[in-house]
Amino acid sequence: MAPPVPLLAVRGSDGTSLLSGPPQCEQHAAFTRDSQLSRCVTFSRDGTLFGWCNGHSVSVVRSSDGLIVSTFDLPKTALLEFSPLNTVLVTWQPYSKSQDSPQGEANLQLWELQSGQLIKALYQKKVDSWCPSWSEDEKISVRSVNNELHFYENNDFNTIANKLHMQKVSDFALSPGGQPSKVAVYVPGSKGAPSFVRLYQYPVLGGPTAALANKSFFKADRVTMQWNKKASAVVVTASTEVDKTGASYYGEQTLHYVAVNGETALVQLPKNGPIYDVAWSPNSAEFCVVYGFMPAKATIFNLKCDPIFDFGTGPRNAAYYSPQGHILVLAGFGNLRGQMEVWDVKKYKQVSKPQAPDATHFSWSPDGEHVVTATCSPRLRVSNGYKIWHYTGSVLHKWDVAVGSELWEVRWQPFPDGTFPERAIRYQAAPSELGTTQAPPTQVYRPPALRHLPAMPSAKLHEEEPPQNMRPGVSGEKSLSKSALKNQRKREAKKAAKQESKSEPEPPSDPVTNSQSEPTGDLETDKKIKNLKKKLKAIEELKEQQASGKVLQKNQLDKIQKEDQLLKELEELQIEQ
Repeated sequence: MAPPVPLLAVRGSDGTSLLSGPPQCEQHAAFTRDSQLSRCVTFSRDGTLFGWCNGHSVSVVRSSDGLIVSTFDLPKTALLEFSPLNTVLVTWQPYSKSQDSPQGEANLQLWELQSGQLIKALYQKKVDSWCPSWSEDEKISVRSVNNELHFYENNDFNTIANKLHMQKVSDFALSPGGQPSKVAVYVPGSKGAPSFVRLYQYPVLGGPTAALANKSFFKADRVTMQWNKKASAVVVTASTEVDKTGASYYGEQTLHYVAVNGETALVQLPKNGPIYDVAWSPNSAEFCVVYGFMPAKATIFNLKCDPIFDFGTGPRNAAYYSPQGHILVLAGFGNLRGQMEVWDVKKYKQVSKPQAPDATHFSWSPDGEHVVTATCSPRLRVSNGYKIWHYTGSVLHKWDVAVGSELWEVRWQPFPDGTFPERAIRYQAAPSELGTTQAPPTQVYRPPALRHLPAMPSAKLHEEEPPQNMRPGVSGEKSLSKSALKNQRKREAKKAAKQESKSEPEPPSDPVTNSQSEPTGDLETDKKIKNLKKKLKAIEELKEQQASGKVLQKNQLDKIQKEDQLLKELEELQIEQ
């Protein structure tokens, strides 16, 4: 049986439509385009249902044949979400007060999808974490209320089954999958105390030994918590609004790893700068981080937080794994040129390098063969449209909005895991009438008067780092952590210093005057020389860091200025010897 063709929902100023996926990309025969302006569109988690709000009502239809399942008279609805088993439809509208209801209306509503009956109406003023989180089997759901977590069981929202009482729970993330459900909670630090993330397994939420794991850290105004698919670990990106060192406009970020078996770690990133994106592989055994001042690095880490593969540097700020996990796209959108690097992550070999300038959206099709890039309003109000690509770089379908119209959103229809099996990766571009958009090699600008002369090698603003495999045994060296590398350098420096001292000829010792008291002065001199050499070596390292672009602190700059004085002292001591 042939696998299904994914649908693509398109929402814009011309209305809402469903397209049959690639390669045809034609209007879905069973769905009549809604020409009224839609505020939101969404698919159910298994892709069987499609819902949207057009400013008059909320409609839910079956994706396959377009038959109406339910209609709700909710004109102000701004957000929609289905529960995992399609039992409940959640709607949210902006919170507002009026003279009739000074307390305001309950703006978060939970509806039984089949009957259309209201299950519960709740107050949810903030749009952040507006929707309750469900376990995959819907046995547990949880929402944040006044800095504590309320747990409900079996969609009974009239009874709070359990509560997590902690001081000011700022954010949470429920684990994917079924039972046993786990939850990661974040509590920001206050009055000099550190922030922390803790993992709990429902229903054990109280007591000093209830937490499965705990990771505390400073420098965190907000966090992003991402579970892997198997719910065995969380990666936490902690961010501050302001970088007090002045090195970045984007604040400061650190990356932490927390596992349900109690293991925690700070992920050591070799390059300074912002953390742009973190993405788990669908195999749950590794994750990719895009980080560092431009040109940014991208590195894959395993569950021990050791680097496996380094993709070198490039103009990128996002990482996207295919649903099957066999392909990784590293892309540079937003203020970058839209370059996409497509990698085979089993062979660590680049497949293609297309370019999608001005793209504001990227997402994989569930089939793992195609992607969509789009330029949407309000991020960019010109050149709105979308392209559907094959991962080899071929553009299969292109659509631009009419003059005066806008594109607001495109969204793929999801499918259950295993619907689309992994296919062998192709390296030759898929056939297409629209061709490919491989990024042309960039050349340095040369004035017309110099173009007849032979090209001279130009100095680069940044040194490009090539990709390298960092698995132990691949390059002949064991992959080391940052601290291990530091210790290794110290050992090598000591070894070099010993060899240097051995190579210097020793002065002949006088057997007559060789007493216990005399070598004391020589030992003290040797000790001073050793300390001076150590300080000079530290200064050399600081100068290297300064040359690589790192901003040094005042005390570090003061050390560098003392280099001449230390060299003079060393010279005098060596003359005395």
